[in-house]
Amino acid sequence: EVQLQASGGGLVQTGGSLRLSCVASGFTSDDYAISWFRQAPGKEREGVSCISRSDGSTYYADSVKGRFTISSDNAKNAMYLQMNSLKPEDTAVYYCNTLINRAYWGQGTQVTVSS
Repeated sequence: EVQLQASGGGLVQTGGSLRLSCVASGFTSDDYAISWFRQAPGKEREGVSCISRSDGSTYYADSVKGRFTISSDNAKNAMYLQMNSLKPEDTAVYYCNTLINRAYWGQGTQVTVSS
């Protein structure tokens, strides 16, 4: 059974940084991708970034390009989202996700950016 464990959220001031972690388990191959989504109060969940476990290719939403960096440590089956220059509009619950036959979600981790 695929499981994702997210952590690393917190409260920071505008301009601050946080690093989110997502530890994955239960995969039977390296051919998968991990995505980060976020959901702010009253808004739909949106995709933020994605990384391929097999070739390391990445994707970023326009709203976070240049500020967020996604990376992976394959030896630890961990994926990270380094978030710099945080803005109040980045405040949301962040989820890691993968899609293998069906969607798997980690538990959310709250990121709050104060102005």
